[in-house]
Amino acid sequence: MANYHRTAGRIGGYVLRATHDPMEYTSAARRTFLSRFLPDDPSLTPEERQRRAEAALKAHMLRLAHKSAKKRRRTAARQEAAQ
Repeated sequence: MANYHRTAGRIGGYVLRATHDPMEYTSAARRTFLSRFLPDDPSLTPEERQRRAEAALKAHMLRLAHKSAKKRRRTAARQEAAQ
């Protein structure tokens, strides 16, 4: 049954992408997510705020990647020790 739901979901996703622009229907979610990284300093120019937000987003993604890699290494080490 899970396979049926997964396939139906994929079909729906492809139909949505075939009939609408993904940038259009995800713009509100992307804007809200990116707003988390905008500095609140009103003295900054819009360009500088954008530059800092992009840098903060990259740092956030790198932190997530680092945590994930660290977890994978620990899991692999535990599995190796168990053998």
